[in-house]
Amino acid sequence: MRVVGWAVDQPRLSRYGCCLSCKKNKIRKYTRLYATAGAPKSHIAVIGGGLAGLSTAIQLIDRGYKVSIYESRKVLGGKVASWMDKNGNHIEMGLHVFFGCYYELFGLMSKLGLLDNLLLKEHVHQYVNKGGDVAGLDFRWGSIGAPWNGIKAFLTTQQLNTVEKIRNAWVLATSPVVRGWIDYEGAMREIRALDKYSFAQWFLSRGGSAHSLERLWNPIAYALGFIDCHQISARCMLTIFLLFATRSEASVLRMLKGSPAQYLTHPMADYLQQKQGEIFLRKKVRQLIYQNVNGQFQVTGINVAEEAKGNAPGKKIDVDGVVIACDLRGTQRLLPQEFRKFPELDGIFRLDTVPVITVQLRFNGWVTELDQTKVTSRGMDNLLYSADADFSCFADLAITSPETYYKPGEGSLLQLVITPGDKYMHCSNEYIVETIKKQVMDLFPSSRNLKCIWSSVVKLGHSLYKEAPNCDVNRPQQETPISGLFLAGSYTSQDYIDSMEGAVKSGRLAAEVVSKKIPVHTNTGT
Repeated sequence: MRVVGWAVDQPRLSRYGCCLSCKKNKIRKYTRLYATAGAPKSHIAVIGGGLAGLSTAIQLIDRGYKVSIYESRKVLGGKVASWMDKNGNHIEMGLHVFFGCYYELFGLMSKLGLLDNLLLKEHVHQYVNKGGDVAGLDFRWGSIGAPWNGIKAFLTTQQLNTVEKIRNAWVLATSPVVRGWIDYEGAMREIRALDKYSFAQWFLSRGGSAHSLERLWNPIAYALGFIDCHQISARCMLTIFLLFATRSEASVLRMLKGSPAQYLTHPMADYLQQKQGEIFLRKKVRQLIYQNVNGQFQVTGINVAEEAKGNAPGKKIDVDGVVIACDLRGTQRLLPQEFRKFPELDGIFRLDTVPVITVQLRFNGWVTELDQTKVTSRGMDNLLYSADADFSCFADLAITSPETYYKPGEGSLLQLVITPGDKYMHCSNEYIVETIKKQVMDLFPSSRNLKCIWSSVVKLGHSLYKEAPNCDVNRPQQETPISGLFLAGSYTSQDYIDSMEGAVKSGRLAAEVVSKKIPVHTNTGT
């Protein structure tokens, strides 16, 4: 017998997610699986090289399958992709923050030896208002954890006045979040049932104020789902509140020490290739190959274009199973019209996406240092929110992720997420840069004499799936009614939002379903 993989068990993280041996919340480790040596392996094709695809592939290859990833672009990572331009500047698809409740992702990173690539930030969710006015949610309270540190954070925030803080406290005190202190699953059932309402509908109906939505909650909603409180589902927001209220480490923030390619996705790819996994870049899967026998569908292969943008006939590849790990639009493109006869798959086409724009601005000095007379300080080392700009959240990567982004003799590298991105999607990059630069200077007046020496704009017309009311019911399971076909992706069904954590979790769930439906070996089994 030989080791071919690892099954999952669940030891726990410490309160702040930093110790694998502690007995607080969940993180995943792995136990050996065994299989007969020499038997032919079942071949699984994973379509998409984002976190969902990489997570699925790692789980499957550790279970003993032959795995091939097909990615249409020239870089891995999906919405977490990063690359260098011809001048050596690192460009990212978006701003990536690791909440302390990313247990699935931390478990995977622990397995690959990547946890040291995360840098812990102060336990504060910082807001920056016009004129350099700084407020926030300060969860720091000695050794006191959830829910009390969260209550303290909301009662002491300077982002709201006293009356609004009392009204917020009442809304949260009468919400399912309180039940979660003693009955987490019961609270989640209540929260799932609220998916038919927007967060604004739910919040205002319980006594919250419109001003609180604008000043406190909208930036968080934009950061989570790229839409405001009037569009985002109450389920989405309350799921996060429940995690914050019941798990002390959930609201702790971390960021990678450098670019996602160097410190996350490339190590994942290296792990796969060390185990003989195959990764094909610029290989677009044009269509699924399937059989229909008396209404029973079975996927038997894929048709792959030799070049991602080529029109020549594709190459047929026979496989034992296919996992579509694309984003929502990619999945909709690949599913044949015939498959829509199944309600589980037709629901995917009732989901929509939201646009987002990521702007990077490099300056010749330190923007977020509110006192420009200081010499030793560089600025704010954290994720930052704002209710006074078209970018909901941002960070100075030269400070938060210095291994890649700090350049001696230069200054801040701001990465800013424009949400909603609709009104800027058809604007020129030059207009976007100038507009956002002006808004940055409105937040940090002390930096108005600094010069922007480099910029980048990345537009995604179809980013996260739109977490609007009544959409959760249309999120598909990882198992489909089509034999040999499985789904992964953060839009698929799991009790988390469209995020890095959701993507990694969906990959594990997809791999578990594959292992139940397709033997590891084509003849002898395990």
